[in-house]
Amino acid sequence: MGKLICNQENVNESNIEELLNVCPFGAIEYTDGKVQVNAGCKMCKICVKKGPAGVMEFVETETKKVDKSLWRGIAVYVDHVEGTIHPVTMELIGKARELASVVDFPVYCVFIGHNIKKKAEELLHYGVDEVFVYDNKELKDYRIETYTAAMEDFINKVKPSSILVGATTTGRSLAPRVATRFRTGLTADCTILEMKENTDLVQIRPAFGGNIMAQIICPNTRPQMATVRYKIMNAPERQRDPKGRITVCELEPEKLKSQIEVLKVTKKKVEENISDAEVIVAIGRAIKSEKDMAMVQDLADLLHAQIAGTRPLVEAGLIPAKKQIGLSGRTVKPKLIIALGISGAVQFVAGMNHSDRIFAINKDENASIFHTAHYGIVGDIYEIVPQLVKELKCTGA
Repeated sequence: MGKLICNQENVNESNIEELLNVCPFGAIEYTDGKVQVNAGCKMCKICVKKGPAGVMEFVETETKKVDKSLWRGIAVYVDHVEGTIHPVTMELIGKARELASVVDFPVYCVFIGHNIKKKAEELLHYGVDEVFVYDNKELKDYRIETYTAAMEDFINKVKPSSILVGATTTGRSLAPRVATRFRTGLTADCTILEMKENTDLVQIRPAFGGNIMAQIICPNTRPQMATVRYKIMNAPERQRDPKGRITVCELEPEKLKSQIEVLKVTKKKVEENISDAEVIVAIGRAIKSEKDMAMVQDLADLLHAQIAGTRPLVEAGLIPAKKQIGLSGRTVKPKLIIALGISGAVQFVAGMNHSDRIFAINKDENASIFHTAHYGIVGDIYEIVPQLVKELKCTGA
């Protein structure tokens, strides 16, 4: 780590204009006779290398290293609504067990809520070594202050090396708050997680618009934190005989106080979710207009499938935003996905490449989607899809 320092005594009328112009991000300002670096700084150091000599300086700062031996275990935050556990939790438990086996760590779950102890017992059927339960009427509804206090208490007492959180609405709110409190790193929407023998968690996710896969580690801080979307990891099979134990934890009364008062909870209407679909017909730019959707709907109806697609189809108004697959949409893992006229951009593929079977149709034989698909047909969807519909009708699908 390091920081930029301006040697104000070396700034003068002859070099100030040169200094202001050297930054391509406009991050250097001259206010009240002083040079300041604003939030636009990318730490590229161009001002040091190409700016006026002796004005800007990059200074390395000493990084305090953590004693990794004091931090053990892989913890999973249990995401739930009124005790009903979100399936992403089971997926994260499966990944936690895999990571823990590399360094011989225990697997923990932290379950926060009210009247949840009985529900916590179900987690033991999935190979969790210990479930830490914070059960209190003040924790009935999700409130950021109280849930953060519970997570802080858990981390201080147990000292888990890594914490996995589902990238749900709750998880995306809670994880950064906890990470900030412990001044540690947090990687969002990881697609791959690996464990080094020195207990560093390798957090891999697409970056720069999906053009690269970034490998991120936090070698100097603990706990290491990552959020993972639903349908990315594999849930373990439920074991008949539960193992592990449940530990009930108590929070100090002042930590249960919140500035938020929940007056009423209105349940959202249950909607069709492509993340839960077993069969999906996904459409891309090859679909030219709304009238062509009838052809896609016929195929979807015969396969009892949901229709989804890429971002351009959302922008064209042909499918709603909740039906978008990809980094800026939903992650899916159906038994079968049929990709119609989709080129296979990294942003889309990252949201569906864990599907059991991928069947692609594209008239461009060099389309990237064919590198991901298990089966593919090179051809025009306007010729192939009607033929597929006809064949399915003949077979009584």
